[in-house]
Formats: sequence, C-alpha cells, structure tokens
Amino acid sequence: MTVRYEPDGSLVTVTIDRPDVRNAVDPDTARLLVGAFEKFAANDGLLVAVLTGAGGHFCAGFDLKALARGAGNQLAETGPGPMGPTRMLLDKPVIAAIEGYAVAGGMELALWCDLRVAARDATLGVFNRRFGVPLIDLGTIRLPRMIGQGRAMDLVLTGRPVSAVEALGIGLVERLAPPGMALTEAMALARMLAELPQGALRADRRSLLGQWSLSIDEAMRVEYRGGLEALASGEAQAGARRFSEGGGRHGE
Repeated sequence: MTVRYEPDGSLVTVTIDRPDVRNAVDPDTARLLVGAFEKFAANDGLLVAVLTGAGGHFCAGFDLKALARGAGNQLAETGPGPMGPTRMLLDKPVIAAIEGYAVAGGMELALWCDLRVAARDATLGVFNRRFGVPLIDLGTIRLPRMIGQGRAMDLVLTGRPVSAVEALGIGLVERLAPPGMALTEAMALARMLAELPQGALRADRRSLLGQWSLSIDEAMRVEYRGGLEALASGEAQAGARRFSEGGGRHGE
C-alpha cells in the first residue's frame, strides 16, 4: 500500500508512502488517497486530518515515469482529480505537514489542505512547468486566491523554486517548523483544532470556503444561516457559560 491511514483519537494521519520517488503520485496512489479521505469524512469520531509524506518529502507531484509509460490517470471534468482528493469538498479540516519537496501536483495537494505547516528547509514550486505538464488539480484557482494574482503568475509562469521562508512571507504556507518537525507541529495544531467547539468552527469554515463565487449579499445570507445552525445547537450558550465561570480566558 502506498498510502498509510493512521487514526489517533480524534485525529488521523494520511501518509503518502512512496519515498523512493519522493512520494510522487501514480494512479493507484491517487485512488488510495481518495479512499483515505472518504473514510475520514465518513467517520464522525475523526475531527481533523493531517496529510504528509514519508521519507523526508511531502510530494513531488504526479509520477512522470508512470505518465511516460502511458499509465496516467483517465482525465474527466468530474470525479477525483489526477492527484486524488483535490476536488473533494470536506466538512472537516485537513492540515498539510510539509518536509522536503511539495512541488507540481504535490503543491496542489498542499493547496487543497486548509492549513500548511512547512519545515524551514522545505521547497515548493510549480516544477511541472519545465516538463510541459499543466496544473489541473485546481492549482491555477487556489494559488491566486491564496497569494494574489501577480505572485501566483510569477510562480506559475516561471516554475521557480520557493523556499519555505518565502512561502510564509507570501501566504503560501501558514507556519514554519524546524527541519524534521513539520509533522509534529502539524499534529499539535490538529489537536488544538480538535479541542475547539466543532459546530461553529465548521460553520465558519464552510462560509469562508463557499463565499468566493457568491455576491456579498448571498455570502452574508450563507454566513447567517450557518451561524444560526451553530447557535441552535447550544454550543455557543455552553461556551458563554464557561466564559462566565472563568474558563477559556487568557488563551486557555
């Protein structure tokens, strides 16, 4: 198996396990990634997933040797993306733990995640540019939304490497970790998210992700409806009681 699925309480770690090719994704691995995240989505006891790669690299993109052998994915406008889960819309957060290379389709996998924790010596980039392979796992959509059109155009057209430090500065990753510690810090972040009240967290996440195609009025209504559902659950009232009793203050 080239994908490991390892639950741990309310968390699950999904690991691309092809270290001999820097975790490049072939068609079988793409299908296994989809299956792993379908399993995560269906398990109400799992609240946050962490996606990472084995052997010191996140993912070097689609396996070009497989593509050269004619073993590329069957492309379609609907269904899974060539890299696997990149078209999936989950209702729970996924965090990317990035060591080594997260390039080409591997960077698109990282962009699919909600948050990215990168080791300081990690490298990101649109390395597929040099081989004539297009971005078809939503890279041209998510990248400009995250870092702005000008910066995205620079990375997409040149295919240049982006250090983790630069990636943090332009908003391509959210947190840096010491080399070799990306997974540890991503898991700590995942635990923190899992300990928060989930109804409001998911409602706000849905509104944030869903507002791009909406007018301000439509987005306002969607935000309101999601917030109303969260309030109706009683979660906010319980939180207000904890606050009034002194809990949750000073960042606790």
